[in-house]
Amino acid sequence: MMRWTLVVPIVACLVLVLTWGRSPGGPLVAVVALALIGAVIAAVHHAEVVAHRVGEPFGTLILAIAVTVIEVGLIVMMMSAGGEGSESLARDTVFSAFMIVCNGVMGLCLLVGALKHRVLEFRVEGVTAALATLSAVATLALVLPSFTVTTPGPTYSTAQLAFAGVASLILYGVFVFMQTVRHRDYFLPVQAKGEDDHADPPPARTALISLGLLVVCLVAVVGLAKTASPAIEASVRAIGAPHTTVGVAIAMLVLLPETAAAVRAAARDRVQNSFNLALGSALASIGLTIPAIAVVTIVTGGSLALGLGPLQIVLLALTVVVTTLTVAPGRATLMQGTVHLVLFGAFLFLAVSP
Repeated sequence: MMRWTLVVPIVACLVLVLTWGRSPGGPLVAVVALALIGAVIAAVHHAEVVAHRVGEPFGTLILAIAVTVIEVGLIVMMMSAGGEGSESLARDTVFSAFMIVCNGVMGLCLLVGALKHRVLEFRVEGVTAALATLSAVATLALVLPSFTVTTPGPTYSTAQLAFAGVASLILYGVFVFMQTVRHRDYFLPVQAKGEDDHADPPPARTALISLGLLVVCLVAVVGLAKTASPAIEASVRAIGAPHTTVGVAIAMLVLLPETAAAVRAAARDRVQNSFNLALGSALASIGLTIPAIAVVTIVTGGSLALGLGPLQIVLLALTVVVTTLTVAPGRATLMQGTVHLVLFGAFLFLAVSP
């Protein structure tokens, strides 16, 4: 364990202690940013170690929850700074995570896997169940607020917000039950030719150490996000970028390590694991993040803008349609990966130049 995976959490905690309550500027901001990125990567690594010990499909669930905890922590800390556009930060981050996962991560996995294995196979039952749940939760959380009339603007009333949060938790909970108990075989990978085994799971002691370091990393991520949030807001204003780019940056930072894990699985012709990671992350991002942010908003009496604009709704709908067509046959090739990556490129371009 005497590797970067142990050093990074300790260094991140030291940086947090030394900068807590201060407004870092200049080189110190870079140090905080590097510590934050390192803590996120280390957190996902330790979650992967714990997940490997637990095994599939519970391991994928652990990864998704760990990433969601990081995402919620980053959003809450930056919203608490109260900068411009803070009321829409949760929406921007969750929508960005949806687009990154369903287009960027899935597209990259399909591209890498198809280039190496030509045709990729996966279980339709599990992937379509995840996509159906994801589409319902995304519509409840991100689309309907733009059309409700109880409150002005793209917002829910307190009762509507509570209903959306409970509905999201119910859908996510039932999906997890199906994934881990009732129909867990739907989410196990199709056996790749010539690959009959995985690396041996880590010993219990190693998994327990990683669990402790995961908690340390999560604390460091939340604290460093609180410290860095004023500098991030100032940087966005200085370069004249739309405030939505903050949400894109948070989502990309949180999903970076998990994206690498999904691509590695696709390269080994285990695209089912890649889809479990991708769609599970997107579903957890909405199904868990939105209720958590809703509770914080209701308790603090803050403002929460969830509804997407027309441009974002079109992108979301197009992504759902294309993803459905991709997963319906149970087989995918280079073409599907290319389509998803082009949609991802359109999302990034329009986020910077709406």
